[in-house]
Amino acid sequence: MGTGRPDHLTPRKMPRQARAVVTLDAIFEATIQVLVAEGMQRLTTTRVAHRAGVSVGTMYQYFPHKQALIYALNERYLDVLAARIEATCRSQQGAPLDRMVEALIDTYWRAKTERPEITRALYRSVAEIDNEAMIAAFCARVDAATTGMLRSACDATFTDLETVNLTLVTVIFGTVRNAFERNLGQKEADGLYRQLILLCRSYLDAVVRTGGQCQPDSKAPAENF
Repeated sequence: MGTGRPDHLTPRKMPRQARAVVTLDAIFEATIQVLVAEGMQRLTTTRVAHRAGVSVGTMYQYFPHKQALIYALNERYLDVLAARIEATCRSQQGAPLDRMVEALIDTYWRAKTERPEITRALYRSVAEIDNEAMIAAFCARVDAATTGMLRSACDATFTDLETVNLTLVTVIFGTVRNAFERNLGQKEADGLYRQLILLCRSYLDAVVRTGGQCQPDSKAPAENF
């Protein structure tokens, strides 16, 4: 992931040896700790270097400024998240739609809620960063995985699979993000999780009943789309 990354957000170098990988891992973990404890405004590369136990010079070998560091941290997070979604989609090949939907929602929900303080911190950290390329790369991987999974369903076929898939993942991802923005309590979050599964299953059932495609109202004015 990372094709099309803005030049000013590109790391100066990437680790090539095991020791360098360990150093970069320490830098990323320290960045998360600072973000969670002090927020984006107080985060500096110097503060991160001290917490990671590396010199400021070592930090600058990789990241010229904190924006590049934050970009790389979020890129790494999305890379791991995409890999988890891909693994789930592979495991559900040929399964019924209901099981696919529940597995996809469960994977994404768990990934976001395992360490919720980190998820919230990362959401806030990219507010002023050009992350279009990063998101595009993540979405391309997710769409390839989820469309491949849905295409293999043993109990359904879709004429307009790309639109159905886009709707499904947008609803799932958007719902989870909104849950974080609302800072829901455990009871509310559990209820939302169950309703999200019901919502997505009902949507796919409706699409299958209409012949596997979305059917917009042809009489609606074009500007409404």
